[in-house]
Amino acid sequence: MKNQLISITSVLLVSVFVLSACSGVSDVLSTLSSQLDSAQAATEAITQLAQPSSDSTTSSGLSKSQTNSTDDSSAITSGSELLAAYEDALSNVYETVSPQVVNIMVTSEANLSDLQNIPGLEDIPGFQDIPESQIPDFTQGVGSGFIWDTDGNIVTNNHVVDSATDIQVTFSDGTTLPATVVGTDPYSDLAVIKVDAAAEQLKPVTMGDSTQVKVGEIAIAIGNPYGLEGTMTVGNVSALGRNLPSSRTDQNSGATYSIPLVIQTDASVNPGNSGGVLVNDQGEVIGVTSAIESSSGSSAGIGFAIPAEIVVKVVPSLISNGKYDHPYLGISGLSMTPDIAEAMDLPADTRGALVQQVSSDGPSDKAGLQPSTTTVTINGTEGTVGGDVITAIDGQPIKNMSDIIAYLAIHTQVGQSVNLTILRDGQTQNIEVTLGSRPTQ
Repeated sequence: MKNQLISITSVLLVSVFVLSACSGVSDVLSTLSSQLDSAQAATEAITQLAQPSSDSTTSSGLSKSQTNSTDDSSAITSGSELLAAYEDALSNVYETVSPQVVNIMVTSEANLSDLQNIPGLEDIPGFQDIPESQIPDFTQGVGSGFIWDTDGNIVTNNHVVDSATDIQVTFSDGTTLPATVVGTDPYSDLAVIKVDAAAEQLKPVTMGDSTQVKVGEIAIAIGNPYGLEGTMTVGNVSALGRNLPSSRTDQNSGATYSIPLVIQTDASVNPGNSGGVLVNDQGEVIGVTSAIESSSGSSAGIGFAIPAEIVVKVVPSLISNGKYDHPYLGISGLSMTPDIAEAMDLPADTRGALVQQVSSDGPSDKAGLQPSTTTVTINGTEGTVGGDVITAIDGQPIKNMSDIIAYLAIHTQVGQSVNLTILRDGQTQNIEVTLGSRPTQ
């Protein structure tokens, strides 16, 4: 009896756990409340049957084994219904979102550096000796995108359409149309292209609120991996607040700009998914799939999506202006660590962002922020310390460099003044900086 009780209870728990991953599907939950009640009743009945009793029959005249068999079937049936409802919810998301996602085929001029980026190709004997005359004139690539509005604007990644000489967009019904670039932003890796299509064919996505996303929630990626149109993969939100390096570097310091607040997911993301959607259990876009971490070039369970809160800020400007002006502080730095704090004679628990370099004639330079000039060796690595340590912006605590990047991206705009709280020579000071615009490159 104990073994039977554990087995049946496990079925119930697994069923409820599977449903909990889709807890946002309110319509499914409401239709399943009666099923959950029956499952609970079955569990209680099994528990009662597990209690020792000298009476081998029930008041209905059935033996305990007969009653237990009936309850087993009821519990298993309820579990199957719950799983089926979960699957139906995923199918509904796909039916809604898939027509909102498009396949993008791009043609670009080819050069030797493009071929060198193909994994393993440079290891082929004689590859480096290929004459320029034998290099193809053009290369083709695939990516994904999603419909933004009924005017024909489609959002994708900047790296999908960068340097493209021809762009073809294929809709879920098989219709293929040419597209033109409306605006690009390498700093956020977002771009907008446009097609001339009938309004009834354009089914815009519903944008979600990525600030409300939690680790563990269901995450659904829909795109065109390896050109396989309309592919859906399901996983979870693995982490939040990641930084993803952009394709642009600071001209003065050489530091790489980062995209903040990136969502990490274990939903399978592969080449060709770039520019597609990561949606929640309501079919709302919470991110734009953009990159993966993998040694093989294919999915290793670590995918990244640009958060919706950045997308909704950048895309309207790309449509209206063809570009997006990012607020610019004009510094490069790193997060404080106990070793850095010790090298600067500061308490080991000092948190903040150490200013290493200040761009000449930039906003921070004009405001008087001081860079690091003292050379030290920490754990075998040489670097500079001694600059200002930013501990807060507009009263918001700064624990690391990522906090600065995120605050600037979400809460500020070009021309806005921010108040920096800094540590200089161990003393707290406040400096006001008027933000500029990131240099175009």
